[in-house]
This record gives sequence, C-alpha cells and structure tokens, in this order.
Amino acid sequence: MTDYAKIFHRLQNGNDVRGAAIATDTEQQTLTADIAAYISRAFVTWLSGRTGKNPSDLRIGAGHDSRVTADALMEAVLHGFSVAETYNCGLISTPAMFQSTVLPGSHFDGAVMITASHLPFNRNGLKFFTKDGGLEHDELTEVLDLATELAEKYSTGAEADAGDGVSSVSAAGLPVGKGSAVTFDMVGLYCENMKKIICDEVNAADHDHPLAGLHIVEDAGNGAAGFFATDILKPLGADISGSVFLDPDGTFPNHIPNPENRDAMNAARKAVLDSRADLGVIFDCDGDRGAVVFSDGTEVNRNVLIALLSAILAPAYPGSTVVTDSITSDELHDFLEKDLGLKHFRYRRGYKNVIDKGIELNRAGEDCELAIETSGHGAFKENYFSDDGAYIAVKIICRMAQLKKEGRSIKSLISGLKAPAESVEIRYHIAGEDFADYGSKVLEDFRKFAEKTEGFHIVEPNYEGIRVSFNDSEVKGWMLVRKSLHDPVLPLNIEAEKAGGAEIIRKRLEPFFSRYDRLSV
Repeated sequence: MTDYAKIFHRLQNGNDVRGAAIATDTEQQTLTADIAAYISRAFVTWLSGRTGKNPSDLRIGAGHDSRVTADALMEAVLHGFSVAETYNCGLISTPAMFQSTVLPGSHFDGAVMITASHLPFNRNGLKFFTKDGGLEHDELTEVLDLATELAEKYSTGAEADAGDGVSSVSAAGLPVGKGSAVTFDMVGLYCENMKKIICDEVNAADHDHPLAGLHIVEDAGNGAAGFFATDILKPLGADISGSVFLDPDGTFPNHIPNPENRDAMNAARKAVLDSRADLGVIFDCDGDRGAVVFSDGTEVNRNVLIALLSAILAPAYPGSTVVTDSITSDELHDFLEKDLGLKHFRYRRGYKNVIDKGIELNRAGEDCELAIETSGHGAFKENYFSDDGAYIAVKIICRMAQLKKEGRSIKSLISGLKAPAESVEIRYHIAGEDFADYGSKVLEDFRKFAEKTEGFHIVEPNYEGIRVSFNDSEVKGWMLVRKSLHDPVLPLNIEAEKAGGAEIIRKRLEPFFSRYDRLSV
C-alpha cells in the first residue's frame, strides 16, 4: 500500500512545504506537480472550513519565484485551486503574496507562494497565507492530513512504497473546478503601496520623487525581487545604475540568493563600491529576507542590521521591545538597552518563533514594534508582522533620505554599536537516528557541567539551549549551545570581546564535548 501520509508529511518543514522538485545524484524527487495539486486542493478545503465560505466563493491567489520548476508546480497549484475563484500572480516575492490577503484591490481569502527561499535550485516548496499571516505548524499539518485523504480517494497511480519516490501519486482523478485562473498584477499593486509609503514617510519637497539624488543599487541574486529597483526605486527618482542580477534565473548562475552567504554579500558590496552608490540592498530568492551595504562597503546584516532598524524605530517607540533570535551578541543587547533605551527579548531561533513571540507580546500588552532574526527575516508591527526584505530596505532608505537633508549619514545611527572581536560557530554533528534525544541528553549534561565549573555563568532567562557568559582576567565573552531546529546538529556559537578569546572559550569546553563519541565536527 502507498503510504500517502508519509509522502505528504515528510515535506513539512516547520510551517512550509519543502522538497526536492528535481532529482539529483544524491537526492530523490519528493515534490511533484501531482503532490502540489493535492496539497493546494487541501488548502482550499481547509480555508473553506476556516472562513465558513463555500470553496467556490473563496478568492485565492498563487505566485512563484524564479526557480526552474516554478511553471510546472504553478500549473498544478492552479489545478488544485480551480474549485475556487483563482488568481495567477506570476513571478512575485513572498511578502507581496502575503500582502494580497490584506491590501485593498486584492483582498484574497488565501494565497500560496511557490518557493524554497535560498535553497539549491533543485528544491522548491509552498508557503500558504491568510490575512493572519503564514500558516502555523499545526495548521499546515491539518492541510497535509487533508491532502493525504484526497490522495487516498482520487489517486490513480500504482501502489508503491513512499520511500521509493513519489511519482506513483497521480492527481489525474482530482476533479477540476471553475476553469482557468485570472491573471492578476499583484506585483503592481504591491509596488504602488510601497511607493506611497516612501513618498509619505520621506515627505520631500518633490513629493512624487522623494529619492531623487540618491544612488541605490540592488543585488537580487537572480531571484524574484528585481522589481524593487526597477518598479519602486527608479520611479521615485533614485539612480539604480550598477544594480546586478535583477533578471530572474532559477539556476542562480552568479551566487546563491541569500544575505547570509559570503559570496552574495561580497557581490553586493562590490556593486556598491564599483558604482560609488549611497547604499546597496540585497534580497534572498523570494524577497522575504534582506540586508544592506553602506557606501563605504560596510555590510549591514545580522547584529548590525538589527541595531540599525532598532535605531530607526526607537525615537517613535521609546521603551519598545525588540525580539531577536538566540544568537545575538552581548554588544547588540547593550546597544539596544543602554544606547537606545529599548528592551531586548532574546528568543529562540526560527523566524516564525521570533515573529510569533512579537505578536504574543503585543497581545499581552507589551509594545513590540520589531521582531527580527539574524538571518535577515525582519517583521514590523506596522507592516502586519510580515517578514519582508523590501520593507526592511524601505525603512532604511526613507531614514537615509531624511538624514541626507540634515547633512547626516545613515551610518551615524549606529555609531555607538560595538562588535565582538571574534565570532565563531562550530557545528557538532550527531550520529544515529535518535539524534533529537541524544542532543537533549548532551544539553542536560552540559548544564550540570556548567553549573559546577568555575568561570562558567549560566545566563537566565534563556529560551533555547544553554547560554554561558565568561568574564574573568583571561577572557570576556559568551557561548550558546543548542539543538538545530531540524537537523542532527548541535550548533555551538562563541563570541569574545578580544582576539584569541574564542579559542580560550573553546578549550574550556573541549573537556566536555570530547566525552561524546557520537559528536563530530
């Protein structure tokens, strides 16, 4: 018997569907067009139950990034959605697809983005949205349960073991609904909204061209967000000459579209310096993460990006809380709380964890205007807590335009931010199938080790893994060991105030980690 539940549920990665849409020498295909059709039809059923609307009365949109498998999966998704009023939004960014559920002019009941973010070209996936944001983990599980039921009812494929691939799952028997999807210019609607935000916030003498006199280059990494330069910045007066890799190409011939990738940041930095631009912006493939580069080549990502966005928000929201993931630096913490007068809530890794915590704090009465992970997923309360790389760039560009009128630079906002001399990540791989339990046992043992070892100071409160600070005559710094969200890995992050400190901390940890024969670097 075909194990349909296994076929569908192994594609769940947090609150997204992710899989191999093209088989390689090392990876079987796990996400086919037929699989996508079933999951999309299941989303319609789920959304109907959530909204109380009949499937035929639902307005649902679909879009995709630049991946080479986008067209085939898009056709399948539209097949799945065909029982509803369906809109084809074409090549688009993930944040724009979410905005389709909230902006006047679209107001879809639900939407899907076909993307696998920064993953290799052979991967693809599905991100589902309602006006409340992306589906939660348990909500996506419900959708995959419904997809399993549909496949068991309609699949005409031959029976096979799910471990042998998924080509036997056929959506040929899945009933077709209303017919062709309507083409919808969601990118245009999204861009008009972004342009209005910039014009209103900068409030320039030439209201319609608030970016005149600014030279801003974009590196889109051949992903879906190249329109940010051509359709938003340029019409508002910005010089975008020197922008690179704006054309969509799902083979990613120049570099991985990922602001955390060294080659990607080097390319963005080179574009800024070569063109002598005032600012560079870089996005991942589907546009939900971003980073910038200052005119002098300074890379603004991770802790520095969090500091800059917080500094932009602080005057309007004194005392507000900034939620970050667990690996942010002590220097950032001091800058947020001592220099900016904000509160810093260091939470767990995973952009959805960070964003959900920000939403939770607001519901509890504690103002949180920004929830941001060091990966570049940044979400603002004023923007529906949508993680939107373009909105990150817009906040920075607007403030830069305002400061230019005052004769100040955007970099001046973070002049008080210090940086650790060293920052190191060591990834301990866990052998064996029961890696989650083994990892938990290592963490439990490490807490006992830290509690009784001189010079180790366990940091509390702490919401992920075990964080230890060091402050003695030999070294000042910290370390965090935690379980990876999905992989058989224990990441160990170390930061030190002075050069050589990271190695001192690592040597203090070596007697502990050397005990475990299932751990390897």
